Amino acid sequence: MSDETPRTLAAMMARGDVFVPDCPSRAVLKRITSGWGLLVLVALRDGTRRFSELRRRVNGVSERMLAQTLQQLEAHQLVTRRSLPVVPPHVEYSLTPLGEQAAAKVEDLVEWIQANIAALMPVEAQAEAAE
Repeated sequence: MSDETPRTLAAMMARGDVFVPDCPSRAVLKRITSGWGLLVLVALRDGTRRFSELRRRVNGVSERMLAQTLQQLEAHQLVTRRSLPVVPPHVEYSLTPLGEQAAAKVEDLVEWIQANIAALMPVEAQAEAAE
């Protein structure tokens, strides 16, 4: 947005402006780019996964944090939750069409980080890794 464009809530809802402190787009950005949110989106690119599968795939996340992350992504229409009527109950998660778009974008970032990890690491960490 240019400096002349009014920064009304209606204008921000039409097209977000993450540089405005109270713009709703900041909340979405925060959820998508949180460490766990990003990993969940990328993990779901392969298709629908059950909660336990996601937890194994996103190695290191607690059950509580994964559940919270999934709820937040679901609230932003990026993930859908489906309960299966079986015993014991099974819950599956998958990306929505909007979630697919977001996951594709963040997956590019993940790929770039992985490809450039040596250059991105602090010099001390590089020296330790070499030893």
